[in-house]
Amino acid sequence: MIKMYVLICLFFIVSVFAASQPARGSIPADLLRPGRGESAYYPVDMVIGELGQGKAPTAAYLFANSISSGFLSGQPGHPSLASINPETRDKCLRALSRISPSNYRVGGGKEEPDGAVSFMLRFIGREYGITGELYIKYVTKRIEGSTGEVTQSGNWVFDDLILDEAKSRDRELREVSNLVNHLPYERFF
Repeated sequence: MIKMYVLICLFFIVSVFAASQPARGSIPADLLRPGRGESAYYPVDMVIGELGQGKAPTAAYLFANSISSGFLSGQPGHPSLASINPETRDKCLRALSRISPSNYRVGGGKEEPDGAVSFMLRFIGREYGITGELYIKYVTKRIEGSTGEVTQSGNWVFDDLILDEAKSRDRELREVSNLVNHLPYERFF
């Protein structure tokens, strides 16, 4: 009797753990996680495209996220916005305050011909959204020590943020759906 009780409990425990595993259905494991040597898969925003680091350096992507969270805060005194020209900072904060953003997304970065790195941004409010492009650049300084040795130090700095006009979320969806209807079909397999 005890053996039967232990066997039933063991069967119940195994079935609970098996049921808690997410079902993949017909999606191959190759599409769920990157293979050896592949970069991670990131979701795609319908308005600005691929999200994540893209072809930008990791430090640039982290800096772009820091700047974006500073603008999302709406506070001119946010530490991430301290190095930005006050005129540019206030202009961008005024534009964003019109939509009261609650979230932002940073699109895949790319290196520009002049050495700057650009990221597509999307600030999302309850009823409106604003897209734009953030430009940052890497600035190096030569530091001469007291013994005559020269070292170089560098960091990422804000270059520019170009924001489009605010659009209603419905208008964004209509514009994107018009584009999607004209894209050619691509196969995954």
